[in-house]
Amino acid sequence: MSLDTFIFDFDGTLGDSKKCGIVATQKAFEKIGLNIPDEEKIEYYMGIPIEKSFRKMSEKELSEDEFKKLIEIFRELYKSLESKYLKIFPGIKELLDILKEKKIKCFIVSSKKSEVLERNLELLKIKDYFMEIIGADKVINHKPNPEGVNSIIEKYGLDRSNTLMIGDAIFDIKMGKSAYVKTCGVTWGSHSVDMLKNENPDFMVDNPLNLIEYIKK
Repeated sequence: MSLDTFIFDFDGTLGDSKKCGIVATQKAFEKIGLNIPDEEKIEYYMGIPIEKSFRKMSEKELSEDEFKKLIEIFRELYKSLESKYLKIFPGIKELLDILKEKKIKCFIVSSKKSEVLERNLELLKIKDYFMEIIGADKVINHKPNPEGVNSIIEKYGLDRSNTLMIGDAIFDIKMGKSAYVKTCGVTWGSHSVDMLKNENPDFMVDNPLNLIEYIKK
């Protein structure tokens, strides 16, 4: 295998934001008197934008005012919790150093807004490793739609057969497959190994450094 482009998901793949996301979500739902979603439900929907996932997690249909307030409270809570809970996964920094040395092109396609994503990358001190980041506000159609991946492929004139989409959620694998690039499921994030395997990714890895064997020699 000889890949020269890696497109990463962020949450659950590069950054461990699970605790931050769970606490902020549960507190936001509680603050406006909604049912509090359990951790399993929150984890499942972590791969798609909160504008979609929060409606799915609510047991009742939300009015526009309720929905707007829920989003605002969540974002305030999340920002206040980032420094306490957001961590980089072990092995990611070492992987990015190697990819930089090998001149592998690296990008991110995330369901987070670009402003939040950039702030998170700066907090983890890994922003400069990526040629471009695509947040939820930079596309019309979100994961698992391939628009984010396709925009990178087209803008940089990349070869789909040499491009790998890497993520911890089924939405990442579906997106990559729809964009006709190689796909890799990582086992340290939100979705289980069985869930990922059911999407038939090209590769599965248990450690970030295992990705090195797929790069262009």
